[in-house]
Amino acid sequence: MTAALRFATALVLVLVSSLAPGMAHAQLQEDAMLLVAHPAFRDLEYRQTVLLAAPAPNGGHVGVILNRPTKRSLGSLFPEHEPSKKVVEPVYYGGPFSRGALVALVRSDQTPGGGSVELMNHLYLAFRANTIDHVIETTPNEARYFVGYVGWRPGELKSEIDRGLWSVMNADVETIFRKDTDSLWEELLQQARRIRAESPLPVLAAR
Repeated sequence: MTAALRFATALVLVLVSSLAPGMAHAQLQEDAMLLVAHPAFRDLEYRQTVLLAAPAPNGGHVGVILNRPTKRSLGSLFPEHEPSKKVVEPVYYGGPFSRGALVALVRSDQTPGGGSVELMNHLYLAFRANTIDHVIETTPNEARYFVGYVGWRPGELKSEIDRGLWSVMNADVETIFRKDTDSLWEELLQQARRIRAESPLPVLAAR
């Protein structure tokens, strides 16, 4: 990777650590979740998006957008880095935080290296440039690569969910690494609606 990318990736680590102290070296308290944007969510950054989000030890969250593939390959972004040309899938747009930096979702039985966050069993989010380099060089297609990410300070995501901006669903590796994401938002939105219809909230008695 270029020196500029390494600097940007190091900056991501600093920003993530500020969202949740110690997060870059700790297992999270809960598993990751899928967030499905409400149809009325008009913010262009998140309109019709599906996010993978994970809670941090201090109550903040970090995640990436799953259904925004770019038209660029990793090899085209880093033509001087020969191992990057082995990555088959396109690079994804992960979110508006640190757009100039690369992060990676890595499927692995163990941590891929320093600066990695365990999101759920066998799934890590890697922020550190040398760790991402190692993944690209050893298991390039056991990961998905993103430019940018999404971060929430403590209480921010809960507030957004309470306002109805997101439907929350269980995360699974098959959905997270789904290759065709064109209809992912519509399908998960319909699933969320069915779940709500089958499990309506109790009606409170009038006082």
